Amino acid sequence: MSRIGAISVHIILILIGFVWIYPFLCMLSASFKDTEEFFADSLSLIPAHFNLSNFTRAWNAGNFNQYFLNTFIVTAVVIVIVLAITATCGYALGRYAFPGRRWLLLIFGLSIFVPLEFSIIPIFQLIKSLGLLDSRLGIILAEAGGGHVLFVLLFASFFRQVPKELEEASIIDGCGFFRTFIRVILPLSKPIMGSVTIMQFIWTWNSFLLPLVLTLSNPALRTLAVGMYALRGENIVDWTGLAAGGTIALAPIILLFLFLQRYFVDGMAGSIKG
Repeated sequence: MSRIGAISVHIILILIGFVWIYPFLCMLSASFKDTEEFFADSLSLIPAHFNLSNFTRAWNAGNFNQYFLNTFIVTAVVIVIVLAITATCGYALGRYAFPGRRWLLLIFGLSIFVPLEFSIIPIFQLIKSLGLLDSRLGIILAEAGGGHVLFVLLFASFFRQVPKELEEASIIDGCGFFRTFIRVILPLSKPIMGSVTIMQFIWTWNSFLLPLVLTLSNPALRTLAVGMYALRGENIVDWTGLAAGGTIALAPIILLFLFLQRYFVDGMAGSIKG
């Protein structure tokens, strides 16, 4: 590629990246503005004064102290469950041939296209029949089972590339199915585990509908995304408070992504190769 072509590609990529990140920068800027400045120029990226009272107001009005703890507990447990289930299923589907395997892959693939809104009533009825409404366990089970079949396919695609000699050597050493999987195969899948952790963290951390529906009688168990809704009054919307709440809610996601960024990129590249 010529020098002019390379510069042109860089400029286009920078413009596309700026378009994608601009809404976040607007939200970050609004979280530091007072109400008058926000309505006077809501799209400017540099506030005239850095007003930190929006964060204090959002934290107290949105009951973030309690909701942050709820969200952290639910997200951490869901990630552990999802990693255990999807990695095991992916290993079986990616490495072993058994009757009905192709049908299972087809069903898993089709279920990706079923939106959560279509399954919210069956999920609600199931959690209700288990007596788990208004409980953290109910939210955890609903979020963990709320359809992340894509992760099974990512793991299956990755495990399919692992040389069979590793499994054969492990079996010769006396390892069974689960010991081979946990001690030999699973450590190789750190990039996919990093990708799944980030994506599941984002989906569970920002989940709104399920925590709202499953905690109708016990608002104390709700999560951050639902708590932010409290900043929207009946007649007045606290826009700067909402922006500050959104910045607080996004901070853990950004930190996790920066920490696992290498695994995320490697994991997505490895799954595409498969």
